[in-house]
Amino acid sequence: MKILGIIPARYESSRFPGKPLVSLAGKTLIQRVIEQCQKADNLSEVIVATDDERIAKEAEKHARVVMTRRDHPSGTDRIAEVAGRETCDAVVNVQGDEPLIDPGVINQVAGALQNAEMSTAAAPITDTWDYANPNSVKVVINQLGKALYFSRRTIPFLRDHVEEGAEVQMAAFPFLKHLGIYGYRKETLLKLVEYPVSPLEQAEKLEQLRALDNGIQIQVEKVDYESIGVDTPEDAARVEAMLSTT
Repeated sequence: MKILGIIPARYESSRFPGKPLVSLAGKTLIQRVIEQCQKADNLSEVIVATDDERIAKEAEKHARVVMTRRDHPSGTDRIAEVAGRETCDAVVNVQGDEPLIDPGVINQVAGALQNAEMSTAAAPITDTWDYANPNSVKVVINQLGKALYFSRRTIPFLRDHVEEGAEVQMAAFPFLKHLGIYGYRKETLLKLVEYPVSPLEQAEKLEQLRALDNGIQIQVEKVDYESIGVDTPEDAARVEAMLSTT
């Protein structure tokens, strides 16, 4: 399969304008994401999808850049525009704010597309902060590794441990935290963005629920990886400190 790694990147951000161009230990954020993607053997090529000339100028030093429309409501729509122009079998959407993304995780998500029309990744929840935090999305899967549901609430509900604390519940069940990386067969992605926002997606504000709502199965790859994203200047300082000590 020809699988493209596509990194959607935009300049405007309510919490951190210009984020892709922030310097992290001598390299821009977008450069670091590109370099991690380029280490993934299952990707045929890495492309940056952006509508901003400043990001394009920096990113084209390290990868091919495709300019997109400015009116996309999400990164998924942005990569769908690029995928529609390209000759490929599938794409992996790698978030442009994860400079430490593990190439092994990218490979697993890409590899799952051999037998699935859509794929993603999840890691065990080991921290009570993730267990209770609505910004840490949870996923439950069936015996075949297919997603049953994604939620901002902690799922499943452990009826036998309802009176006990988070640590006891985490020891009783292998809760999974969803990681924001997606793989799509090309035709699946182009079909998905044509569907209207679904009721579940509207309720939880989670795009992946549009796929489930419309009968698209999502293969969930279990990985041992702690996602570290850059959403604020404080996050950037934390990641830079980590990079400076490695």
